Amino acid sequence: MHSSKPKLLRRRPRPLQTQISEKRRLIVMVAMSLGAFGIGTTEFVSMGLLSMIAEDFQITEDTAGVIITSYALGVVIGAPLITALTGRVPRRRLLLILMAAFTIGNGLSVFADNYQVLLLARFIAGLPHGAYFSVAGLSAASMAPVAQRGRAVAFISMGLSVATVVGVPAAQALGAALGWPAAYALVALIGLTTIGALWFLMPHMTKMRPTNPATELGALKRSQVWLTLAMGTVGFGGMFAVYTYISWTMTERAGLDPSWIWLVLMVYGVGSVAGNWFGGRLADRNLEFGILFALLMIATALTAFYFTSAHPVLGVINFGVVGFFGTSLVPSLQIRLMDVAGDAQTLAAALNHSALNLANAAGAAIGGLVISAGFSYSAPALAGTALALAAVGVWVPTFFLRRRQLSSAEDKS
Repeated sequence: MHSSKPKLLRRRPRPLQTQISEKRRLIVMVAMSLGAFGIGTTEFVSMGLLSMIAEDFQITEDTAGVIITSYALGVVIGAPLITALTGRVPRRRLLLILMAAFTIGNGLSVFADNYQVLLLARFIAGLPHGAYFSVAGLSAASMAPVAQRGRAVAFISMGLSVATVVGVPAAQALGAALGWPAAYALVALIGLTTIGALWFLMPHMTKMRPTNPATELGALKRSQVWLTLAMGTVGFGGMFAVYTYISWTMTERAGLDPSWIWLVLMVYGVGSVAGNWFGGRLADRNLEFGILFALLMIATALTAFYFTSAHPVLGVINFGVVGFFGTSLVPSLQIRLMDVAGDAQTLAAALNHSALNLANAAGAAIGGLVISAGFSYSAPALAGTALALAAVGVWVPTFFLRRRQLSSAEDKS
């Protein structure tokens, strides 16, 4: 019996992940990375829209800043909750649902006519953030050859890094020209485009076995998962201690004209893109010592920034180096969580993004405490160095405990 639908409207059966070519795999990864690009754009552009939002709703800028907290809260809550409860949902379908929720949250932000609605919209937009990166990263790793898993995960994260260079400035310019809702409209359009691309291109992820909440929550019983998350939360926090106050550091401390701050942020973005690429290869080369190397280099770059931040050119270049080594840590942490989580990979990978958002909040708070204590705008960099070295302190027992666990497992087999 033939379908009565016109030929163009009939849905072709999607291929299995084992049936797609290398070219198709790369195209699918680009589609998933486009979603990451949209998420990165909406996460960071809000910071530049605060003054316009505050003026529009007649509120103070610190009150407007709560919309950033609301988004982060959505990430921290949504990442573990969604991944724990959706283990039985096919990965292709889940990615489409997550991107639909993301698009709805940003669409609601466009039409928010008061502060409370905008807070709710930003919370909704943040809910799928961690789960999307988790499922997309695991899907990319599942489709890739084993020796290229780190590069596959980094490719998805690349969308977020590129957003800091291209997406955020574009959305910021659009918001300045047409009003802040236009920035979120652009993000919603990116979300719709991603949904279309995933609908037509994403294969059925048959190698990714379904799980249940009990299986996913089993990740929380594993000490290696908690130790890896601790390395990310502590080690990554130092970068945000500097990033949050970079405008004041470069203008008040280095004497840079405020009109050049866009260049400072762009250099950081370029460093992040390069660091993400480097981090993927670092993870594939030597996962454990790659993490140690990244943490030590973060500490070195932040210490150097304390001294170079008094000079506009050296400070900007050094800030890019901070972005490079900070971002290079992420793929290794993601792959390590996949390796130590057993069958609960989705939740563990999502928790990585909760940890990084906690690092964002904690780093900003620690940097603020250092400045309010009367120290210079350069001082948060040294606080960041201390955090990176503390993460090295977590790495040491984590590494030896993991080695002992693997050795014990080999003896039993």
